[in-house]
Amino acid sequence: MPEETATAPTPRLQIRPEESTSADDSLRIHRRVGQGMLRPHNWMQLIKFCAVGGSGYVVNICVFALAYKGLGVHHIAAATIAFVVAVFNNFWWNRHWTFGQHGAREHHAGFQAARFFTVSIAAFLVALGILQLLVTTTTVPTVVAQAISIVAATPLNFVGNKMWTFGHRAPRGS
Repeated sequence: MPEETATAPTPRLQIRPEESTSADDSLRIHRRVGQGMLRPHNWMQLIKFCAVGGSGYVVNICVFALAYKGLGVHHIAAATIAFVVAVFNNFWWNRHWTFGQHGAREHHAGFQAARFFTVSIAAFLVALGILQLLVTTTTVPTVVAQAISIVAATPLNFVGNKMWTFGHRAPRGS
C-alpha cells in the first residue's frame, strides 16, 4: 500500500482588529470621519465644541494680550501661558457639556484629561508653528496672528478629542 503523504494546510495570516496595519487604520479613520459627517448629533457636538472653544479662545486671547503687551513676555511664552490657562476651562466644559451626553462622564476623568491634554498639545504645537510663521513672515499684528493660529488648529483639536479623548468606546471583548 502506497504511503500517503499528508500535507498540512498552509496557515493563513489572520489579522485581528487590534493588530491591524497603519494603512487599515488610516482607511478606517477616513471611513469613520466620512460616516460621522452624516450624523446630526456630530454637528451639534461640533457647535458645542466651538462654543466651549470660543470661551477658551477669549480666555486665551486675553491672557496672551496681557502677557505679551501688558507684561512684555515673548510671544511664544505668552502663547504657552495662554494655552495652559485656557485648556483647563475647555477640558471641563467639553467633558461635561459637549461630549457628556455621549458617555464622556462615564469614563475615568484622569485618562480623559491625559488624552485631552495630549490632543491639545498637538493642536497647540500646530498653532504655535502658524503663530511663529505669521509673526516672522507677515505684518499681521501678533495678537491677531495668535487669533488666526488658534482658529487654524481647531479642526485638529475637535477631531482628536471627538475620536480619541471623549469617543464612545465599547469595552474590550465586545
